[in-house]
Amino acid sequence: MTTATATLPNLTAGTWAIDTVHSTVGFSVRHLMVSKVRGTFNDFTGAITVAEDGTAAVTAEIQVASIDTKNTDRDAHIKSADFFDAEQYPTATFTSTAVRPKGDDYVVEGEFTLHGVTRPVELALEFNGVNPGMGNGPVAGFEATAVLNRKDFGITIDMPLEGGGAVVGDKITITLEIEAGLQA
Repeated sequence: MTTATATLPNLTAGTWAIDTVHSTVGFSVRHLMVSKVRGTFNDFTGAITVAEDGTAAVTAEIQVASIDTKNTDRDAHIKSADFFDAEQYPTATFTSTAVRPKGDDYVVEGEFTLHGVTRPVELALEFNGVNPGMGNGPVAGFEATAVLNRKDFGITIDMPLEGGGAVVGDKITITLEIEAGLQA
């Protein structure tokens, strides 16, 4: 059951579909203990459903094989059984369970499934407002972040460095930049 306890101002009741052309699902992870690798998922869908009372619910699906780190060899390795095992677990999904205010912003609580493992996740959400759009109806903007531990989702590969540490960090920062349009 999806419930929400906060309303987002000026977000009209209905279904707001994520506009994938104007949205980004990105991430970063520590690499060699000293820098970060950044990437995106290029194939995703989602919607924000706003009830008549203003409460919101969010659903999203990501095709994990659409990962793009700007390095085809690395992308192939991440898609392999060492990491995502994209053949066996082709999608990652998110379903909200609550939206609550936090200062001027919000927290979206939900269930995130990756690599066949479902865990509770909290997204820090900034609501950027609503714009009348450019002739196709209103659009709303959101930015959200979360920090996940890949090992919590069964991605436990360890690639230790000779001098200590690891090639890939455990903490993954997820960054969502979302534009959604109200469906007619």
